[in-house]
Amino acid sequence: MGKIHIMGISLGVTFVFFAGILAGHLGLSIDPQMLNYAESFGLVIFVYSLGLQVGPGFFSSFRKGGMQLNILSILLIALGTILAVACHLTTGVSLPDMVGILCGATTNTPALGAAQQTLQQMGLPSRSPALSCAVTYPLGVLGVIIAVLLIRKIFVRKEDLNEGEKDHANKTYIAEFQVFNPGIYGKSIKDIAHISSTKFVISRLWRDNKVSIPTSEKILQKGDHLLVITSEKDVEAMTVLFGEQESKDWNKEDIDWNAIDSQLISQRIIVTRPEINGKKLGSLRLRNHYGINISRVYRAGVQLLATSELVLQMGDRLTVVGEAAAIQNVEKVLGNAVKSLKEPNLVAVFIGIILGLALGAIPFTIPGISAPVKLGLAGGPIIVGILIGTFGPRLHMVYIHHSKRKPHASRAWSFHVSGLSGTGCRCSFL
Repeated sequence: MGKIHIMGISLGVTFVFFAGILAGHLGLSIDPQMLNYAESFGLVIFVYSLGLQVGPGFFSSFRKGGMQLNILSILLIALGTILAVACHLTTGVSLPDMVGILCGATTNTPALGAAQQTLQQMGLPSRSPALSCAVTYPLGVLGVIIAVLLIRKIFVRKEDLNEGEKDHANKTYIAEFQVFNPGIYGKSIKDIAHISSTKFVISRLWRDNKVSIPTSEKILQKGDHLLVITSEKDVEAMTVLFGEQESKDWNKEDIDWNAIDSQLISQRIIVTRPEINGKKLGSLRLRNHYGINISRVYRAGVQLLATSELVLQMGDRLTVVGEAAAIQNVEKVLGNAVKSLKEPNLVAVFIGIILGLALGAIPFTIPGISAPVKLGLAGGPIIVGILIGTFGPRLHMVYIHHSKRKPHASRAWSFHVSGLSGTGCRCSFL
């Protein structure tokens, strides 16, 4: 049901919630202990995997306006709490039910779990908020969708929307340039990268009708044609740097990269060796050792620019350009054992979960509150998930079994990786 689209909008996994309501209405019953276990374990898996997913960009986003966003979120929580208490006093609805209504109206499942655990600690009934949340959840889902559409229609200008989409685009952009800037004649690519404030990767170089993989020591000459990978917003700066942009569109999905030159091929290789997890791409020196170039990195559906400072993670898919023999050597370095990604290291996964549960069980005493406060099943695992998602690759903490199989012989791009990586957990192993 979640795959059904109405006016381009689908409710996705939310339909599982509605299916559960329907199953309960039709009389399906489960042992209460098993139901409580499934509910708690599902919540832990949800918040922990969410922490793993947002961990890599959490602290950088926090530095770029996180304080402002957190202040706004605190104001929203305070406003919602005040409104819930006011409705409790004016309507006579019990406070536990009103807490469930608040969680359902905001579609905040972790908040519901935290509220239930708090009620249990206080010796109050904890099932009542779940029913209230279930009743208000559908309206909360539809209400948020409608509210966002109205806000976008009324308050957001089309120019601001287009500009915002352009600024927040994560995908890389490929462009061809011809060197006509006298300022870079006779300079190496390494020197040009040092004087440029924008990041770029030169994938191929054409000179005298021959294509090659340029190293950092390659000296550029007048008339050289360069295939450059950068971000779309930096194309104008690249044009100023190199001289002239060619009109050919290199961003089409149907481009046959292997037909550009008979000696060079393009192939995606997946990082599956645990030893590579957490290492910077530049530290491997793959270009100098094997004469290949890595133009792009795909991680969790996002294209990343393959700079030397990029920290590699298990499951990253690298677009490698070079001769076939060289690419085979790079496969041995990076792994490319696709099957190993489908064998998650459950020991590492559950160590993180246990640490999160332990953190959630620690009581904190706050002046003015009689009962100690705990982060609970929702707070502890998500905090540990964020920390592991951020620092796990640097500590070489991996979630995939080390496979001693030989690298897979077929093209890496023909597979869909659905295991665990440092960037997040799709939980396909469940």
